[in-house]
Amino acid sequence: MSSTNTTSYLEPTQEAGRQFMQRDFAGPVVMLNLLRFRDVADYSSHPELAPAMPISGAQAYERYIEHTLPFLRASGGEILFLGEAGHFLIGPADERWDLVMLVRQASAGAFLSFVSDTGYLAGLGHRSAAVEDSRLLPLSELPFSAAMADTARL
Repeated sequence: MSSTNTTSYLEPTQEAGRQFMQRDFAGPVVMLNLLRFRDVADYSSHPELAPAMPISGAQAYERYIEHTLPFLRASGGEILFLGEAGHFLIGPADERWDLVMLVRQASAGAFLSFVSDTGYLAGLGHRSAAVEDSRLLPLSELPFSAAMADTARL
């Protein structure tokens, strides 16, 4: 965790939700997820999901993904990338992330339908138990021209 920032971000705010809706995405939405896990999962808010023995935050997040995948796929979504993270090459030296994930949804509407599905919500406690801090950045794809491709090689 950053020594200058002790705030954890686990849920969207009303203002962030309003801004997301105002973006008026045209086409697919890709969600960039940065996740930092608890050493030991905290199921105190969701005891009904707690395993018999303590598990790590990473293990709890694996349970969250297993629970979530059928609902994600049913909504037309997919995980594009799942990778181990660490410290930034460019960014705050004292900030690290355990996992990076890119999730694509067909549209903002499909994303909202997915995150409001009662079946999906029933397993959301695994995520809460697992995650110490997170970031979620909605992205929309831009056309990639040949000129941009040349610039991207810099």
